[in-house]
Amino acid sequence: MDGTATIEPGPAVTEHVERLVRRSGTSFYWAMRLLPPEKRRAMYAVYAFCREVDDIADEPGHAAHKRLRLQEWREEIDRLYAGRPSQPVARALAPAIARFGLRREDFIAVVDGMEMDAADSVRIADFAGLATYCDRVACAVGRLSNCIFGLDSETGRRLAHALGEALQLTNILRDLDEDGARDRLYLPAELLRRHGISSTQAADVLAAPALAAACREIADMTAKRFEEANGILDACDRVAVRPARMMMQVYLRTFRRLAARGWDAPRTPVALGTLDKLWIVARYGLV
Repeated sequence: MDGTATIEPGPAVTEHVERLVRRSGTSFYWAMRLLPPEKRRAMYAVYAFCREVDDIADEPGHAAHKRLRLQEWREEIDRLYAGRPSQPVARALAPAIARFGLRREDFIAVVDGMEMDAADSVRIADFAGLATYCDRVACAVGRLSNCIFGLDSETGRRLAHALGEALQLTNILRDLDEDGARDRLYLPAELLRRHGISSTQAADVLAAPALAAACREIADMTAKRFEEANGILDACDRVAVRPARMMMQVYLRTFRRLAARGWDAPRTPVALGTLDKLWIVARYGLV
């Protein structure tokens, strides 16, 4: 990339990005806080970028307007890699890209994933489509993060795939009803049909007695991805992957509570409390 090594975002941009991260309330905030300063600033910038494009996808409004704004971010990424970023978050990303070799393709993948979410309704046809969605909205972020953590490319790719799918599948299982209310169905139609659910209407799918069996199949996939990710993390330098380990533990505990609750309607919300998160910080972030 030309020019980005000389771009200094300045204190105002740095504070803007950190404020975005703090306001988001992400469980990952304290994990990022534990990183050395240069890596911490890089992770804040990556997370702020993800927050910006995710907010576009989730905000009220027409899909066409959201696609236009996401296209503006694709163009901003092109300017960023040409050494001419104009947005504050893009300026904050410039030194991270120069220092850690973050790939343009992964940023574009995240935008492509947000464009899937920005549609007026979301339907996933099959497991290949589900894998593509997870890769764009989660695994691509993992690949960017693992470059910052200092993992070699093959280990970083494998960890991003396993952990990214585990986290996003957990999100899908956790947010069934919330997503359905927004006319978003992330369970593949291929899977639903196999369990006797032929309707494409979100309300019908969410009320179907067979939905629980379909969710258990996704839960089996999720458990395997968590197991794969844990094995990869165990082989990595403990300090280098501390943030990834903490994030995995937050989601793993959420996933286990979802599995214990089950997916029969009515589904009570599942979330970790402050004490749970503090325990994870103490157990996995300070040792």
